[in-house]
Amino acid sequence: MKIAYVLNQYPYSSCTFIRREILGLEKNGLEVVRYSLRKPELEIVDDADKSEAQKTKIVLQQGAASLLLTTFTTMLQHPGRFLAALKLAISLGRHSDRGLLVHLIYLAESCLLSKWFRADGIQHVHSHFANNATTVAALCRALGGTPFSFTVHGPHDFDQPVSISLGKKIELASFVVGISSFTRGQLFRWCQYQHWSKVHIVHCGVDDRFLTESTTPLPDSSVFVNIGRFGEQKGHPILIEALGQLANEGHRCKLILVGDGPLRPQIRQLCEELGVLDQVTFAGWASDDEVRNYVLDSQLLVLPSFAEGLPVVIMEALALGRPVIATHIAGIPELVASDCGWLVPSGSASHLAEAMKAAMITPVEQLSRMGECGRNRVTKEHNVMNEASKLAGLFHTYSETTTP
Repeated sequence: MKIAYVLNQYPYSSCTFIRREILGLEKNGLEVVRYSLRKPELEIVDDADKSEAQKTKIVLQQGAASLLLTTFTTMLQHPGRFLAALKLAISLGRHSDRGLLVHLIYLAESCLLSKWFRADGIQHVHSHFANNATTVAALCRALGGTPFSFTVHGPHDFDQPVSISLGKKIELASFVVGISSFTRGQLFRWCQYQHWSKVHIVHCGVDDRFLTESTTPLPDSSVFVNIGRFGEQKGHPILIEALGQLANEGHRCKLILVGDGPLRPQIRQLCEELGVLDQVTFAGWASDDEVRNYVLDSQLLVLPSFAEGLPVVIMEALALGRPVIATHIAGIPELVASDCGWLVPSGSASHLAEAMKAAMITPVEQLSRMGECGRNRVTKEHNVMNEASKLAGLFHTYSETTTP
């Protein structure tokens, strides 16, 4: 079976879970063709992502002339299908904060992609996130193309469900995937009951590079690692405030920040103001191997996020035997429990500081046992090969039940 993956940007540093899923599908016998609407904005640093980039067709690199010509040709050759897709584009554009013009561009992109799908023999289209890539996939379907499905993570998909026409996209899709029970419940909120049966759970997962890693002893000193983009929703200032509170109480530790983003200057300034800059390492974006090494060099992962789906970095840390401190939001409590970490209220530096202090005074032997509990849970519930097998099964099932 030949599957198209259509994404807004692919590959990029924080979407390793998509790459792993694609490779898992291929190991399950499916052929996957990668399509990206636009070139990734961030520099590609991982060799595996560089390899994926070589396999990916980018729509907007074809230029405006190619898009217009393909759109005009589609309109002439398939006027009925084009009119149906145009009506859908107008309907989706009316609700969207991006407006009608942008959705007409999406229609042009779908005309070109539909042409590519026919040439490549695509049987099903899948996308991640209910954003413009899913819009384009729905428009391709309206043009008489192949059935489509999409995976929803959150939180952005649930921040503006009306604007992105989430309910309509669920209605049009052959099936929809949520990455957690929390996500599936949110999808139920935004679609009619008659469509609940086609909403399924497929977890994000980690591969053998994490699952078969021999257990590395935790370091004796208190070292925390945080991995993520430096944006508001990740809560880095709360983490620095907690670090400052601990320092004022005489509890000093090391913090490794892996990632980058628009809040980097403010985070660094806050470190200086609170007198903890000497405790913090700004590591920047890192490859898969570097991320694994940073986790192994730490005792715990700490994530003070305000909004998440179910972060893959938690799975990675637990798979490597490191306990986790995270906020009690979204799908995180489905993976992190008291036997493998600490859950704290989001937005509270004091609660985060208390959890970090509790971890600092916990014997290394107990932290190791907590990490092992987490490792066992990830091995059972977030093995990417098992999850890719579930997704492959959905592709086969719905290809048999969906009519062209």
